[in-house]
Amino acid sequence: MRLRSSLLLTFALCAAVPAVRAGTVASIDSPGKVLRVELDLHEGRLGYRVRRFGEPVIDTSALGFMLRGSGKLERNLALAGQDTRSVDATWEQPWGERRFVRDRHNELRATFTETIAPGRSFDMVFRVFDDGIGFRYEIHASGGEAGASAAEWVIDDELTEFAVHQPADTAPPTAWWIPAGEWNRYEYLYQRTPLVEVTMAHTPLTLRTADGLHLAFHEAALVDYSGMWLRRVEGGRLRAQLAPASEGWKVKRRLPFHTPWRTVQIADTAAALYESSDLVLNLNEPNRLGDTGWFEPAKYVGIWWSLHLETETWASGPKHGATTANAKRYIDFAAANGFRGVLVEGWNPGWDGQWFGNGYDFDFTRATPDFDIQALSAYAGERGVHLVGHHETGCAASHYEAQMAEAFAMNARLGIDAVKTGYVCDAGGMERRLADGSIAREWHDGQWSSNHHLRVVEAAARQRIAINTHEPIKDTGLRRTWPNWVTREGARGMEYGAWGQPPNPPEHEANLFFTRMLSGPMDYTPGILSLQGRGQPIETTLAKQLALYVVLYSPLQMAADLPGHYAQHMDAFQFIRDVPADWAETRVLAGEVGDFVVVARRDRTGDDWYLGAVTDEHGRLLEVPLSFLEPGRRYLAQVYRDGTDAHWRDAPFSFQRESVEVGSADILPLRLAAGGGQAIRFVAREP
Repeated sequence: MRLRSSLLLTFALCAAVPAVRAGTVASIDSPGKVLRVELDLHEGRLGYRVRRFGEPVIDTSALGFMLRGSGKLERNLALAGQDTRSVDATWEQPWGERRFVRDRHNELRATFTETIAPGRSFDMVFRVFDDGIGFRYEIHASGGEAGASAAEWVIDDELTEFAVHQPADTAPPTAWWIPAGEWNRYEYLYQRTPLVEVTMAHTPLTLRTADGLHLAFHEAALVDYSGMWLRRVEGGRLRAQLAPASEGWKVKRRLPFHTPWRTVQIADTAAALYESSDLVLNLNEPNRLGDTGWFEPAKYVGIWWSLHLETETWASGPKHGATTANAKRYIDFAAANGFRGVLVEGWNPGWDGQWFGNGYDFDFTRATPDFDIQALSAYAGERGVHLVGHHETGCAASHYEAQMAEAFAMNARLGIDAVKTGYVCDAGGMERRLADGSIAREWHDGQWSSNHHLRVVEAAARQRIAINTHEPIKDTGLRRTWPNWVTREGARGMEYGAWGQPPNPPEHEANLFFTRMLSGPMDYTPGILSLQGRGQPIETTLAKQLALYVVLYSPLQMAADLPGHYAQHMDAFQFIRDVPADWAETRVLAGEVGDFVVVARRDRTGDDWYLGAVTDEHGRLLEVPLSFLEPGRRYLAQVYRDGTDAHWRDAPFSFQRESVEVGSADILPLRLAAGGGQAIRFVAREP
């Protein structure tokens, strides 16, 4: 039995576990005995299954690998040993959806060996929470092999399965998913289909069974490994499909190593499913950076939306947006309205010509002649504002790595303590320069890309710089280990409202909340109060744009519209000025996947609460108990809501602002227009 440190750590031998069914060689319950995981050996083949309150959720599902040169590792297996432990610990996030996170799980470690040559061995480690599970493979150093093959594995396929239980007399589960292995990375509209119509999906993949149980499949701690897609092979059976390397294999690793955690979140309701996403964070390693007080969650503005409207350009010329004079106007606007950051895209050489997927001309260490970066950094600093750096690579990732140490050092000297990176190219087009100088192309979520992003994050951390990745690899909770990896894109953002065909529909944000947002923060860039894209309306109401600041969490949160547009809507703009970018507590009060969301969050630095509610194309009347407020204390509710005739298509600007005094015993009615929303600030009265 191994001993491991924890704030609270108890141990129990698996021999103490109650009798298990025939074929089951190991099992473990969650701390509250809600979930139970059982491991089976059937004719030497290993599988697992999951039960909830005694009922099947995941039927027996295969485990194993297909290895290049040494065949499958999935049969002729025998249990060699097992032990368990229990953990109940609470840790503090330096920033996040909540300040304190509880990690309460039981762990099973079961060791398996091959009974025939080459006699490889590995541990299956399961951590079982009351609201989900995580499991991973831990491959032993020798693997039972001799020679060079003992030092390295080349994985052609991971054989992990998730066999979703479906009674014969019920409808198949409903799935919300986007396709994987396609050209547009993660930037697709979510499909709502029966599970049996899923082909290949990115994770998180969210399901709702016929009896209302909610599940989400994802992974945690994706390090030096390929991202996992999910391929439906038959019925409700999903199989891991790893993003391939340019060489054709999926993963190459030296022994010993462990895989990322494969995760399944399980909850009664959509609201509880979002709450269960702490599981992904808990499966990551603790903070490696120590004190990260140098990162300050904040809102920012910038030269960005005008580029998508094509009133200004990234490229040099008469419409160039990144000029010294233009940046000064944004700095003045930020200082006047309490925004800490100003993003400027197009500030550096490389934007002229065809840079999409071809970013070899980008220089991250010098500015264009019409952008005085040193003078602007000083000008911003005098006004309490910081420039936000922008490093678009055009997917020339190796080219970027050759410059990033010098670029981050320059940023640090200039007080630029947050950088937005970008990887604009088709999926599978990440540039990797080989030792002989030739170029290979990698997937955005392949093993090489996984390692590239961590190299960027580590280099930035050495200069105390935060990273906001666009066109990224998916979030798997590594923000716990590397707290300077603060946010990312990884879905259809607001720019699709400018030019997307089709644009993001009214249901989009209610889909994101219960799918993409289960993995972590998203830089969605809300706050377009003009409600107008490039020749097309944005499918939203004014109040909904405000609510997104509470619903879609990001510790770097953009007020994305043009300053002149905010001047036209000062009543609404006040909420954007007031709302924080970081939280002490989060409560999901109501919601259904793709339909609507109501969430309340408490300010990290004060006692005020904020509420955001958004709906799809259907208007809704909701009643929300305010029991999340401090009992016995009165609050002034500053309400920003849709007008009585509001509608995303016909009357999107219909908007009302009002105030009412409330307390924790009150129930607040919410009226959400079609495609609309509501935002509320609860200002705490003195006790």
